[in-house]
Amino acid sequence: MSRRILVLAHTGRRAAMTAAQEACTQLHASGLTPVMRRKDLEDIQSVYGVLTAPTEILNEDIDLDGVDLGMVLGGDGTILRAAELVRGTDVPLLGVNLGHVGFLAESERADLAQTVHWVVERSYTVEERMTIDVKVWLENRLIAHTWALNEAAVEKADRQRMLEVVVEVDARPISSFGCDGVVLATPTGSTAYSFSAGGPVVWPEVEALLIAPISAHALFSRPLVVAPTSILAVEILTRTNAAGVLWCDGRRSVELPPGARVEVTRSEIPVRLARTHATPFSERLVRKFQLPTQGWRGPVGGPGEPSDSVELTRRPAGSGGLAT
Repeated sequence: MSRRILVLAHTGRRAAMTAAQEACTQLHASGLTPVMRRKDLEDIQSVYGVLTAPTEILNEDIDLDGVDLGMVLGGDGTILRAAELVRGTDVPLLGVNLGHVGFLAESERADLAQTVHWVVERSYTVEERMTIDVKVWLENRLIAHTWALNEAAVEKADRQRMLEVVVEVDARPISSFGCDGVVLATPTGSTAYSFSAGGPVVWPEVEALLIAPISAHALFSRPLVVAPTSILAVEILTRTNAAGVLWCDGRRSVELPPGARVEVTRSEIPVRLARTHATPFSERLVRKFQLPTQGWRGPVGGPGEPSDSVELTRRPAGSGGLAT
């Protein structure tokens, strides 16, 4: 039986539709069966006509249980949309970046043919990324229950009014302050909204939860890194009657009236990402953010040498560096 590969593309971008058509053609030529959602397929056909490769329709010809892997063609936003679709299944996502930074993506547009080859040869590993469970309470009533891969962001609803909040960790208050909002993030989300808010970059394999205030008017408003077992909460104070809004991964929103309480815990349901490179996260960080590494000389003695040897010498500056 032919392996089925779900192709998910940002059909609002012509480049993504072109890449999807190429991917489906290459998958079919390699003996695999491409699968697409009906709307995505119709969007592409409206521009390019009938695809050259036979393509099955998700939830009509085949369900997610019959899909081997999902190829996502787009930026991080497209991957987050794809995560909504496959979360709770065994289907991993392999991203091909057509956007800007593309931190969640595994390869770039120029590597599309090679990426298809890796999929055909099963030359990838699968890692599980932590997600968070998000609950919204109001007067002891649960008014919303959702999740996030990157972050849950509590923001002010009115740009002209500051949001008054109190932040809590494990049923203990940490600080109250006025702010533009608070980001509650996973390690995966540490390079997304939390990063923009001044939060720390956390390696994906680290199990932790992050809190990053946004433009807080307070003496103590530092980002916090807490245990993955912790319960985080942000309460909207009523003293100014300012309302807020909760955004999860920038996709799902919930209105937060004064007095609302947002609780975040680690979810038991991860998102599975396929990796084709054993690239250290530090190298990915340098490449994606184009960080300067000139002058780096590397470990004493180079790879594989004992670090405590007194006879080793450092490599001269400029003789090595991080691959970009």
